[in-house]
Amino acid sequence: MLYIERGPDGQLRRVEAKPFDEMTGTIPAGCDEALSWFANSEDEHMQRVGLQASDLEMVRVLEDLIGVLIDRGVIRFTDLPEAAQRKLRARQQTRARLGGLSALLSDDEEPRLP
Repeated sequence: MLYIERGPDGQLRRVEAKPFDEMTGTIPAGCDEALSWFANSEDEHMQRVGLQASDLEMVRVLEDLIGVLIDRGVIRFTDLPEAAQRKLRARQQTRARLGGLSALLSDDEEPRLP
């Protein structure tokens, strides 16, 4: 989740990873508007924040992709390097403890960033 300030025209004026006094709302970190803001920013720090936000979402995409490939028999879990197996197993166990995907979704069905 990103904290934003919009101008009178509704356009983004400021985007931050943490709440700030002038904020007027929030947007999901991976939404097109946020990614566009970061990509067009001349501030290197803001570009890095944008990359971090999209990296978190890409981790989930890749994790799901690996699961699909394993489920369809395209690859075997044991084909993955041991370090990758450990990390995937740890994430699966954490998800199971949290109650699966439903526990990771908020009331508005927006995925939460860790």
